[in-house]
Amino acid sequence: MDMELDPDEVFRDDEDDAEAEYFRERASTKELAVYLIDASPKMFLTHSPSEKHMKDESHFHITMSCILSSLKTQIISRSYDEVAICFFNTREKKNLQDLNGVFVFNVGDRESLDRPTAKFIKELSQLEEKFAKEIGSQYGIVAGSRENSLYNALWVAQALLRKGSARTADKRILLFTNEDDPFGNIKGATKTDMTRTTQQRAKDAQDLGISIELFPLSEPHKEFDLSRFYADMIGIDDDGIAEFMSAIGAKFEDMEYELKRRMIKKRIVKTLTFTIANGLAIEVNTYALVRPTVPGSTVWLDSVTNQPLKIERSFICADTGALMEEPTKRFQTYQNMNVKFSVEELSEIKRVSTAQLRLLGFKPLNCLKDYHNLRPSTFIFPTDEEVLGSTLIFVALHRSMLRLNRFAVAFYGNPSHPQLVAIVAQDEVKVAGGQVEPPGMHIIYLPYADDIRPIEEMSPENPVPRASDEQIDKAAALMKRIDLKGFSITQLSNPALQRHYAVLQALALEEDELPETKDKTLPDEEGMSRPTVVNAIDQFKHSVYGDQYEARSSAGDDNMSEASKKRKASAGNAVKECENYNWAEMAESGKLTTLTVVELKYYLTAHNLPVSGKKEDLISRIKMHLRK
Repeated sequence: MDMELDPDEVFRDDEDDAEAEYFRERASTKELAVYLIDASPKMFLTHSPSEKHMKDESHFHITMSCILSSLKTQIISRSYDEVAICFFNTREKKNLQDLNGVFVFNVGDRESLDRPTAKFIKELSQLEEKFAKEIGSQYGIVAGSRENSLYNALWVAQALLRKGSARTADKRILLFTNEDDPFGNIKGATKTDMTRTTQQRAKDAQDLGISIELFPLSEPHKEFDLSRFYADMIGIDDDGIAEFMSAIGAKFEDMEYELKRRMIKKRIVKTLTFTIANGLAIEVNTYALVRPTVPGSTVWLDSVTNQPLKIERSFICADTGALMEEPTKRFQTYQNMNVKFSVEELSEIKRVSTAQLRLLGFKPLNCLKDYHNLRPSTFIFPTDEEVLGSTLIFVALHRSMLRLNRFAVAFYGNPSHPQLVAIVAQDEVKVAGGQVEPPGMHIIYLPYADDIRPIEEMSPENPVPRASDEQIDKAAALMKRIDLKGFSITQLSNPALQRHYAVLQALALEEDELPETKDKTLPDEEGMSRPTVVNAIDQFKHSVYGDQYEARSSAGDDNMSEASKKRKASAGNAVKECENYNWAEMAESGKLTTLTVVELKYYLTAHNLPVSGKKEDLISRIKMHLRK
């Protein structure tokens, strides 16, 4: 089958959006995690917190709340990751190995280790209330018995993580417990033997590429002592114990933050071959450190089975109607002849270079300007998985670039999208609390010639207004007063997206109320009302608008007063009329449809809701507001 070529399409980029690669999920970045939760009676004891305004909570409740919060975040941001929930020190047992004291929680026909679903999260949120009845809690390690529930739990978790290979997925066991010495009530050689076998089981899991991360829960007046058992199991030396414990708190907020910090890891976007010189190349992993967050893409579902639809395309011969099985060819008419091209030939025509990242040379850092950075950079770090010695060469190059104050110029891009990039070395930044910036390099995408345009010159008849020295000084003083010290873009969440996902969560989990979302982009009213800030604002305002600014503002308010009065009168009338109706009862009985549009707008205006749309839209808006 031949398809006519569109000349404009021959050299079209393989990817319309150069940044699309940073938003695609990759199988190699999938994460498999087993939440291993201690369910011993000690975890259910309530503790009085140090803050008086906080209510008593058990460590089990704190753990479950943190995990639920993490799963709700994961189902939005990392929906392809898979999780399992495993309790140990339980009365009932449920695991494929039929080991005592271990219960793997699951719902329906979902696999034990699988992507979290709305039903799974909903059932897990209700589990704490019926845990004692359906699963039960008991100490799985007791004197006079060789039963070892912790050993069994590690065995079950390791078995769950057999799915996939360590090369294509990150495997983790997240262990939650408040018992710092699980074999404390056992003495002598028995304790030594059980300790050794449990630590060996943990080491076997780590040798298979499974990381074990501990979340210790301390009691109000007794800190979790890592040195008694767990430091050796997870590989923390004596010097690192204090730093490790300082990051963990017993309160929900502390534990939730630490769990979120550990779960949200920088993922590898892809691996590149970095050609240094002829015959010398290394491999580097690329990371997208900062990218805009966008809502999830639309997924089409089957109306009967509710399963995702798979789109397939087939070519049918226009003459015979038969299904074409041979690969299609394209053609371009030239001098009354059809010149045929295969897909492979077209790809070869568009190929500019086979190199992914090729070093061209070096330039002083002062040659790199701020306006050269058109889009977010990509962070690169060496990997020795395929090419041994990549790290050594990368480190040597990195140190030389920092010492000589140079950046590298390189060719980068897919075969049809060549681009020059600047590679800038970044030194490691550390503070007392740990690493702030990692060592590595940033790929900065340099602009093409037509990306930089000259500044438009203003005509003498319309000169550009210039600020006076006084105005510049007042503006600088104002900026200094309202400067956000230590600000990071990661401190703010997109309020529209937060609201979007809050609505989805309420619908999926059948929640009666929408989760509370805080808009952190709103101005800090308390901070802006400080006398020093108010004074700086007034001085800047007077330097720009003059002393008569307040008077002109008042005159403007008077001119707008008629329109304002009409709006206030209309709103006041709507509030009065709204009180004449029992809106909740009418919504319950379906009588809202009997009201006129004007009457429906009484409610909407009184509650500052939009009044646009058809009658059905107004009724739906009222019902939604009443549910809140």
